[in-house]
Amino acid sequence: MRSWVMASLIAGGAAVAQAAPDSSLRPAQRPEALKRAVATDTAQLAAALRPAARPQAQASDQAEDPATEVGFQNWIREFRARAMAQGISAGVLDAAFAGVRLDPEVIRRDRNQSEFTKTIWDYLDSAVSDLRIRNGKAALQAQQARLDQIEARYGVEKEIVVAIWGLESSYGSFRGKDDVIRSLATLAYEGRRATFFEGQLIAALKILQAGDVEARRMTGSWAGAMGHTQFMPTSYLEYAVDFTGDGKRDIWSDNPADALASTAAYLKKFGWVKGQPWGVEVTLPDGFDYRLADRKIKRTPAEWAALGIRAIDGRPVADHGPASILLPAGSKGAAFMIFGNFAVLERYNSADAYVIGVGHLADRIRGGDALQGGWPRGDRALTLGEREEMQQRLTRAGFDTDGIDGKIGPKTISAVRAYQVANGLTPDGYASLRLLQRLR
Repeated sequence: MRSWVMASLIAGGAAVAQAAPDSSLRPAQRPEALKRAVATDTAQLAAALRPAARPQAQASDQAEDPATEVGFQNWIREFRARAMAQGISAGVLDAAFAGVRLDPEVIRRDRNQSEFTKTIWDYLDSAVSDLRIRNGKAALQAQQARLDQIEARYGVEKEIVVAIWGLESSYGSFRGKDDVIRSLATLAYEGRRATFFEGQLIAALKILQAGDVEARRMTGSWAGAMGHTQFMPTSYLEYAVDFTGDGKRDIWSDNPADALASTAAYLKKFGWVKGQPWGVEVTLPDGFDYRLADRKIKRTPAEWAALGIRAIDGRPVADHGPASILLPAGSKGAAFMIFGNFAVLERYNSADAYVIGVGHLADRIRGGDALQGGWPRGDRALTLGEREEMQQRLTRAGFDTDGIDGKIGPKTISAVRAYQVANGLTPDGYASLRLLQRLR
């Protein structure tokens, strides 16, 4: 439930958007044990998370347009009436919007985000780096007693909670410094996703009205995701918990207890099964029918074993319930047998790369091995325009992708697989540049 923006940033398939926190963010004071563990790696961590360079905006784009600012202030006045109609008090609105001005940088980032992608292997190299694993182990140790209590209460393994913490804010180091009210109001006014962001803004005002946080202390990412584990306001209202018992659901403070417990509560709500892996890396037999690598096809591990599918150590995968085979980079990449908990993590963020990143980081924090399967590292990620072109060409060829949005989701993967079958190609559903060139 990291902001909707994280999910929308993911291009799908093997392409993953630059979704890491900004390197310009500075960590606030944290508990000393954790602070010491990460202090020496701060510069290295920032470099690992730094987004790819974006084209320089024209000078006219960077200058604030006075008319736009006037329009924004007019929008705030109109919004005020709508907010009060939904129960927000005049006092809360006065405090929330005091000194708030349009943020052109937020608009620029929202409009440009989808162009900047990386491959799943590049994403995992950063998400599950040696540095991230070391700091994750240190974070788990620093919060051991609290995490044990959270695991006992919600039935979600502490390593999974820590892994989400690690990917969302680098264990609290990059929680976001943007004013959430300003960001959400800017995005609601800008209009591209006005309904969504106005709903988030109303939710943020309800949080202020409940007294959980003061307006200027409500900080987060440029798109409104907040706290150690990056809750959007609506998710906060529905799932955040007061684990410390101080009467506030405080996900912003240096103490991460409420944020970590809220993350566990969220996963529990959506059906997390303790003891069930998110997935297991597997090897596929020679002659494997790649049409079976489909999320809709679920079989028991014993049934998959009968087809020759084994864990990396050569043994059959233990029976953790129905499972599917996932090939996030096609037949040339790593293969996974995924279970129900994979879908639970998707409720936090729907991108396969993110779910694998969380799951594998948790495994490594627990002491597990690195992934053994290779990746097609000679491939590059498709641009947004290329992904849209692929969808257009597939649809025109009779393989409907159910829309042209540049996101390589289940419908597009199915269309790719159908095209591959019809043309005698390996039907692994991999939306590669080579496939696009063939479609051309």
